[in-house]
Amino acid sequence: MNTRPVSANHATELPARIGKREAQVGIIGLGYVGLPLALLYSEQKFRVTGFDIDKRKVDVLNTGGSYIHRITTTEIQGARSAGFSATSEYGKLSEMDAIIICVPTPLNEYHEPDLSYITDTAHAIAPHLRSGQLVILESTTYPGTTEEVLVPILEKENRHGLKAARRDLSSDTDFYVAFSPEREDPGNTSVARRDIPKVVGGLDTQASEMAAAVYGAIFNRVVPVSSPGAAEMTKLLENIYRCVNIALVNELKMLCLRMGLDIWEIIDAASTKPFGFHPFYPGPGLGGHCIPVDPFYLSWKAKEWDFRTRFIELAGEINIAMPYHVIASVVTALNQRKKALNGSKVLVLGLAYKRDIDDLRESPSLTIIELLQREGAQVSYNDPYFPTVGRGRKYDLHMTCAPLDNLKQYDCVLIVTDHSDYDYRRIVNESQLVVDTRNATKGMKSANLVRC
Repeated sequence: MNTRPVSANHATELPARIGKREAQVGIIGLGYVGLPLALLYSEQKFRVTGFDIDKRKVDVLNTGGSYIHRITTTEIQGARSAGFSATSEYGKLSEMDAIIICVPTPLNEYHEPDLSYITDTAHAIAPHLRSGQLVILESTTYPGTTEEVLVPILEKENRHGLKAARRDLSSDTDFYVAFSPEREDPGNTSVARRDIPKVVGGLDTQASEMAAAVYGAIFNRVVPVSSPGAAEMTKLLENIYRCVNIALVNELKMLCLRMGLDIWEIIDAASTKPFGFHPFYPGPGLGGHCIPVDPFYLSWKAKEWDFRTRFIELAGEINIAMPYHVIASVVTALNQRKKALNGSKVLVLGLAYKRDIDDLRESPSLTIIELLQREGAQVSYNDPYFPTVGRGRKYDLHMTCAPLDNLKQYDCVLIVTDHSDYDYRRIVNESQLVVDTRNATKGMKSANLVRC
């Protein structure tokens, strides 16, 4: 094997090509993480190719359209003018200098990690892998996935006997691997994407330096860590921190309801402390691609080390129980009006997992709708971002958005997602009963208004 010092080969070639905007970047998975990332590279004059197995997404992008509400067609068309294209042909991966994987990592029905998207992607990449390429995994996962799952497939199934570079030695038969956790926050307009620091952990120092060069071209700050495992754990810590604190306020909310206290008022008051406190807010359950999922990834992995993450598991249990708390609150509110949930007409306001986005992933609204239907309720929904909702990994609803022009027909209007488009005062005034899970009706007082 022809082994050379790091500075003699790929570890310097890729950063040089990045600096000249000559490097070709391939992004696999054009969803809520991959597509915004592709646009960042296009803005910086890189030739970007997006890869996705969903032919519909590919066709929409290649005709200048968008399927994500917060990404405009103008942005897509600008990227197209800069050379961006989308494809389902994975053979084109051989042309890329850097390949970034942004595919889903959900949980299966037993709340165990489902790495099938990562493994399927690795199988798709391997036949087209070439010497000197950098492969970066961004998908949230447990520590060890990059080295224990991704790398073995790439090494075993490539056609040229290539190996992932280790120990800071470079050869003609090496490719490079790093992990860099995505930090997308759909709906957040207060922080520009390029201002979000990018954590990178390479299989060795040269892989880290190459990944830092790739991301340094589009992000204002890159934070190197010692290994892919450290980068993987960083992402889990970020989201478990949020999960645990949300569980805390969810539990306190249920206690405050029994004590006749307003948890929202209490959080606002505590937030005035200028140190040692960061506000988290209760809700109807966790949603999104990370917070409901990440704790279970770490809990599952911890068992390999004969370790039980009891604190994390308890937080998960509390958050999972919140949709059931919502149903119980609706039942109680209807009972007080001498009505049963079975047969009642219920309008759910908001399907998205949080305000003002078009993202259904792990949304508590979906669980709440199914629980209401299971109890015999006649359920409708309204969400300005979803004219229809069909079938997903964990739901099968096939419903159409109901208008808000006759709220009196519903026995209960249930606010699950507090979109800014809603006129909450009108909703309260025109409804028989409103159950608010988000404090969207803050400051309002009405006999037909229940907060839960």
